Amino acid sequence: MAMSVGPADDEDTVVSAINTTPLVDVMLVLLIIFLITIPVAIHSVPVQLPIANNQATITKPENITIAVGKDGTIYWNDTAVGDTTALLAKLGEIAVLDPQPEIHIRGDRDVRFEFVGRVIVTCLRAGILKIGFITEPNRGG
Repeated sequence: MAMSVGPADDEDTVVSAINTTPLVDVMLVLLIIFLITIPVAIHSVPVQLPIANNQATITKPENITIAVGKDGTIYWNDTAVGDTTALLAKLGEIAVLDPQPEIHIRGDRDVRFEFVGRVIVTCLRAGILKIGFITEPNRGG
């Protein structure tokens, strides 16, 4: 740290030293303020909380996999379905179950999105609430 002592003969000289004393003073004051106020801010009322046991309910029905082939052929759990009207009839039977099973759609990599879109619209028309897509994970860089 530099300090100029003595007469100021040359007023044009530039002092390029930073006086850090005020900075340290302010930081110490802020530290003291935070140390005093934090215990007051985190003080809470002592309460006896109830103890609960969490038991998982296993009521999950079988998921249904609908596959869409490259040519637009629809498969219901590895069984070919004729068209979207037959798919709608099968989905209508499933939609009324409680709890409703999830529909997983597997589309071929080269299938036109139109065919997958028809399956999605058919699921929505039948009242299916949960629709998911099955994809291959990216194994490359």
